[in-house]
Amino acid sequence: MFHKANSNMEICHSFAALKANKYTHVENCSSSVSKFILLGFPYTWEIRILCFSVFSGTYILTLIGNLCIICAVRCDHQLQTPMYILLANFSFLEIWFITSTVPNMLANFLSETNTISFSGCFLQFYFFFSMGTTETLFLSAMAFDRYLAICRPLHYPTVMTVPRCIRMGACCWLCGFLYFLLPIYLISQLPFCCLSKIDHFLCDPGPLIKLSCVPAPVTEVICAIYNSVLIFSTLLCITSSYTLVIRAVFRVPSAEGRQKAFSTCGSHLSVVSLFYGSIMVVYVSPTAGNPVGIQKYVTLFYSVLTPLFNPLIYSLRNKEMKEALRKLFKTVRFRQRPGRNL
Repeated sequence: MFHKANSNMEICHSFAALKANKYTHVENCSSSVSKFILLGFPYTWEIRILCFSVFSGTYILTLIGNLCIICAVRCDHQLQTPMYILLANFSFLEIWFITSTVPNMLANFLSETNTISFSGCFLQFYFFFSMGTTETLFLSAMAFDRYLAICRPLHYPTVMTVPRCIRMGACCWLCGFLYFLLPIYLISQLPFCCLSKIDHFLCDPGPLIKLSCVPAPVTEVICAIYNSVLIFSTLLCITSSYTLVIRAVFRVPSAEGRQKAFSTCGSHLSVVSLFYGSIMVVYVSPTAGNPVGIQKYVTLFYSVLTPLFNPLIYSLRNKEMKEALRKLFKTVRFRQRPGRNL
């Protein structure tokens, strides 16, 4: 009887010791994690050099393309209208959106360690998601602007003035940088395991939550709610606006008017399809059904390639923008002539 009681006491002490060791280990690990390892794309050295060259070129082209749109809107007075002011803001946003991830990814292609500090990881997380949130808000604002211009043409000059457009853009920036503060704070407070390897090329919430030493269902649910509310509310606004726009375009009597409206709206819809199609695969569909490799490549598409496509889409499908870019290039070439001041 006493022997059985002693055995039970020993078992209880053993479980208590294991539990204490577990929480001590968690506490020690969470307090000692000062950096993460981004696994990125574990290719051979030759392929990594090739990737570095390709993405360096992509980054430079993205910067040039979006800067050209900003300069065209700034220099051409005919483009200083609400639609193009929003577009210039969108291009400025794309420059910083790609800058939040690509320089670090390029450095990791040439590095053997691929480490990022704890603060650097969460700064990248904050800026990347803030830029992405701001992008969804700007796409919604641009869709609303096209709705007013095509469906309410008589009220458009009084409703969508330049000062009001600037205030709308400022609201997009402010709300975009405030929206994800709570999820980022909650994830940063999780106790992370000692082997802090992130199977991604950037600090993304899914891989970060998986590194937690303890389950975090509340944080996961909050992140999912934030993602879903943002994506579906802005997507509903965009699709509603363009549905009304398309209905109004079919009522336009002249073929030239319909073609101009479709050209402008078609470029917007192309950008919306590229961006929303990719982020919904990563952040809305169940993560259990998406292999990590697919998530990385889809994230690479919308974070690196979409900012490259946007200047091409807007410049190739918009006659006013093409004309403004032509004038801009002529001005630059004229200023570069060696004998023009002689």
